[in-house]
Parts: sequence; C-alpha cells; structure tokens
Amino acid sequence: MNFKNILVVCIGNICRSPMAEYFLKYTYPDRKIHSAGISGLVGHPADDKALQCMQNFGINMQDHVARKLNAELVKNADLILVMSQNQQKHIEQTWPYAKGKTFRLGHWREKNIADPYQHDQAFFNDTCQLIQDCIADWKKHL
Repeated sequence: MNFKNILVVCIGNICRSPMAEYFLKYTYPDRKIHSAGISGLVGHPADDKALQCMQNFGINMQDHVARKLNAELVKNADLILVMSQNQQKHIEQTWPYAKGKTFRLGHWREKNIADPYQHDQAFFNDTCQLIQDCIADWKKHL
C-alpha cells in the first residue's frame, strides 16, 4: 500500500498533529502530508512548547498554521492518523467513507496519545517522543 496523501488529526491542530505532520514530512519528503484539528484553532501557530520539542530534533515548525478538519481533507487523504479512539470514532461517524483509512497513530502499540496542551515542557517532550516512536512503527506500512 502506498499512501501518497497522509492527514494527521488531533483536536486543536497546535500540538500533537503538527508535531506528527512535521516528523512525517521530514521522514517522507516525497509525500503530501497535512494536519488538521477536529476543533481546529484556525489561524493559530503551533504551541510554543511543541515548537521547542521539534527544535530539539532540528525541525522548524514556525510556518504551521492551525486549520479545522473538513470533508475535503478527509476525502483527499489516503490515510488518516488520529491521536485517540474517540477521534477515530468521531471521524468515521461524521464521514463514513473515512472507515478503513482512519487509524490511531499509536495503532501498533494500541495506544492513545494524550493531549499535552497546557501541560509542562516535560509532558510535551514525552508526547513528542511517543509521536516519533509511533511514526517509526508505521514505517513498514507506509
């Protein structure tokens, strides 16, 4: 299976999904990779603590601008990676055609990725590391 168009989803699109998006872009520069939020904080930059996490890996996320998930993004994606089972359920109920292409980023670990929003830098760092580990688990499937 060759996923050319990958969409990463979280709630606000300022913490988890941008970090995952930029790690994926870094790992797969030849793919179209986007992110969005179910309740996207439209127009907001990435959270400062998320920016700091990514700088630790030499990845600049300054250009990120949050956006809200919509039908067109769902339709165009070959693979949708979410942070939790609830998000997966929400997307599949809202857009039934997303079934079968929507998975948790932590699918291979049977893990949700907790929202670090308004937590300390250490929580963000742990979340960032988990996101990176989960992306590595997808490598043989992408």
